Amino acid sequence: MSEINQSCMDVIFNEARTHKYFEKESIPDELFVRLYDILKLAPTFANCQSGRFVFVKSPEAKARLIPHLDESNVRKVQEAAATVIIAGDVEFYKNMPKLYPHGDYKSFFEKSPEFAQRTMYQNSCFQGAYLIIAARALGLDCGPMGGFNNVGVDQEFFPDGKWKSNFLCNLGAGIPSKLHPRDPRLNFDEACRVI
Repeated sequence: MSEINQSCMDVIFNEARTHKYFEKESIPDELFVRLYDILKLAPTFANCQSGRFVFVKSPEAKARLIPHLDESNVRKVQEAAATVIIAGDVEFYKNMPKLYPHGDYKSFFEKSPEFAQRTMYQNSCFQGAYLIIAARALGLDCGPMGGFNNVGVDQEFFPDGKWKSNFLCNLGAGIPSKLHPRDPRLNFDEACRVI
């Protein structure tokens, strides 16, 4: 087994924080491409890759998102360089012949729509978490959040109904001086079992 060094672990986990305040800085579109090219390599069930990502960056796009946010999230989106809508593709299985040529998963998911929807949701959660890790590794600060109207966001950004929003994540240069002390975490014995 190999292990990443402590400074890498600090960037991704130990010293990384959830940011609610951001500097007014821009992110070049090329960085979004790098970010996706990293996160897409992380595992999903049968390589289904159901996550979909909309990088809301322009003032016009943010103006479309803001009416669907809880009031407490409006400023965060306005300040962040970009807000990612992490979504899932309800028809992800159409790509299975390309993504997993080892078996007929396309037919399997078509015959099991409830399982397909659960798989879509679970894997878009995984890929959203990978996005956060990859963004931190690339030097971006993150502010994942709920607090929005999924139905409204889906109607605004995915009117064909094929993608469904899961959660949002602000990206940019966070302001460390506005962070509160890190909230407590559960200890191993409180959250884990070895059996």
